[in-house]
Amino acid sequence: MAGYEPEKDKVLKKWHSEETGLVVSINRYGEGEPKLQVGPRILKKKDGTERAPVKAGRLSMEDVLWLYDIIDEIKDDLQALAEPME
Repeated sequence: MAGYEPEKDKVLKKWHSEETGLVVSINRYGEGEPKLQVGPRILKKKDGTERAPVKAGRLSMEDVLWLYDIIDEIKDDLQALAEPME
């Protein structure tokens, strides 16, 4: 059994909350099914540059409301990227 191969790990679509730094993405590994990933969180330094990504951790109400606002778009994109179900 082969190990993880980074070149097979693809981000198909990504959303980033400017307010909270939360990143949500649709990813696919190799020929597997596309899946939703919540996190990481990319925050900004005082000088405006991005800090290193950190785990998303617990979601705040602001995170949940942002996710709620984009969830239909996420669902539509995930369905469009998925193989038709038989």
